[in-house]
Amino acid sequence: MRALLQSTGIFFLLTLLVSAAAYAEVNSVEATIDRNPVMLDEAIRLTITADGSADRDAFDSSPLLKDFVVGRTSVSSQTSIVNFDTKRTTVWTTTLFPRKEGTFTIPSLTIEGKSTKPIQVEVIPVQEQSNVARDYFVTTDIDLNEAYLNQQLLYTVKLFLSSNIERGSLQAPEMQNAEITQLGEDKQYTDIVNGRRYQIIERQFAVVPQASGEFTLRGPIFTGEVMAANTNQRFGFFNRTQQINRVGPDITVNIKPIPQGIDYPWLPSEMVRVDEEWPQGDNFVAGEPVTRIVTLTALGVVEEQLPDIPEFYPPNFKLYPDQSNTTTVEKDQSLISQRQTSLAIIPTQPGDFVLPEITIPWFNTLTQKTEYATIPARSITVVPATSSSNPSNTTPTSNETVGDTQSDLPSKAIEPDVDSSKEGKPSDSTADDASISERTQLDWVVSVVLLALLLVALIGWLLTYRKLKQTQLAGLTDSTKPRFNVTAALDEKAQYQRLMAVIKAKDTSSVPLALKEWINALTAGKAHLSQFDGVNTAVDELYALRFSASQIDKPNQSEQVSKTLEKLTDEIKQARSKWQQTGAKNSHTLSNLYPAS
Repeated sequence: MRALLQSTGIFFLLTLLVSAAAYAEVNSVEATIDRNPVMLDEAIRLTITADGSADRDAFDSSPLLKDFVVGRTSVSSQTSIVNFDTKRTTVWTTTLFPRKEGTFTIPSLTIEGKSTKPIQVEVIPVQEQSNVARDYFVTTDIDLNEAYLNQQLLYTVKLFLSSNIERGSLQAPEMQNAEITQLGEDKQYTDIVNGRRYQIIERQFAVVPQASGEFTLRGPIFTGEVMAANTNQRFGFFNRTQQINRVGPDITVNIKPIPQGIDYPWLPSEMVRVDEEWPQGDNFVAGEPVTRIVTLTALGVVEEQLPDIPEFYPPNFKLYPDQSNTTTVEKDQSLISQRQTSLAIIPTQPGDFVLPEITIPWFNTLTQKTEYATIPARSITVVPATSSSNPSNTTPTSNETVGDTQSDLPSKAIEPDVDSSKEGKPSDSTADDASISERTQLDWVVSVVLLALLLVALIGWLLTYRKLKQTQLAGLTDSTKPRFNVTAALDEKAQYQRLMAVIKAKDTSSVPLALKEWINALTAGKAHLSQFDGVNTAVDELYALRFSASQIDKPNQSEQVSKTLEKLTDEIKQARSKWQQTGAKNSHTLSNLYPAS
């Protein structure tokens, strides 16, 4: 048993030694190609075979880049042992795409000290009459061979297939200093070319050059697998596939630089427009914000090329811009880019103002001239901040209506029948008296019913008022949204407590409404926010913090809001105290407290 184990160990040791000797070096290297000559739109399959042990990364394809485009490279290795003779083979397979016609040389390639022999390859034009060569081919087309910098080019690729393929892929074209984007989905249809029916797959790209000069737009490469003809096999699922490679023709384009005399941000396009939108309406009230949205749209450019939208406003407006948004969509074989800006505008004083026009220059690639996208100037009127209407000026109450009705009823009931007494018709007079008596009774019934309804309404109103007061007192600590209520608006103390609750909850969006209702209750509708300088200043600071928060999330945003709310609370308390002290003496003016600026 021991002898058997020793013999087995010696056998494996000898095998390892022989294998190590076989792996020690590369004996020879050979390079072959699958076709010669080759058509311009076809690919060459180059195979390098190394006899012996070789590193899988030993193949260097850089010497081939001078005359060919090198595709994907695959590597495989095989080891066999026959009669203690170990043989290892490493094979590299790559695809070469010629870019022009002529005779080219595949240079000598070196694998770990061993070199291959050079191979001459003849690249011939595409032969339309060759059925075998034209089973599968790719065509390319471009709408403009000469364009301006940043102008969109429409590039179209068509893949012609005479039979079904098992699988395949079509790479995108390539061009230096250009942004290439596929437009939409692929189109599939059939057509007859030179008497032969093809299935055609069409794909379009938008090419936007980023530098001027002459460039070559490299055609896309198609790689697929088709069923190989094999007459020895009867069953289709045993058939093997063979790989095919086709490349589209190259196209040379001339990109012109920006013309002389262009002193604005370069924007070449076929159509540019600018629009405005007022989602909250265009009614301007002093101290109240209005949002303006301006949208810039350009055809055939990417969003990075869109310039900033200019913003010029009179000095009596406070501006709180939001971060602009840009986007690019694909429609009708073209790129459409948009830049949208949102701006909160707060007029600081009433009056008539003019918002200047917005003008964006651009270069029309169709007319070769500079044009302007414009929003015309706009005249606006800013009205003063209005207070809520005085309840004393409302329509007559139910008591007044009932009183008028009661005063009218007796006059109609005792109205004498003058005509009947003159004509001396007792029967008519008696009938009229009966009619008057019936109307009098009816009027008294109506009056009693109205008085009863009034009493019920009064009781209901008192119960509702009592319940509202209880609800207000119970919900002061939980309420964060001020609700408009006529009774509460008349109660200054309740409005003040509600305002303090909103400020304590840091509900900045509800502060302006609660503040306005409190001022109306405090001054009985005789003053508005702009007359309270300290309070108005604190509110402006709060507006600034509120609108800037949507632009950048600042670490100290919450702390700034808290400080501003504390300042607003102090100003409100001071204003309330001063108004209550001087309001009893003179409630018709604020000149002693807040002189006009």
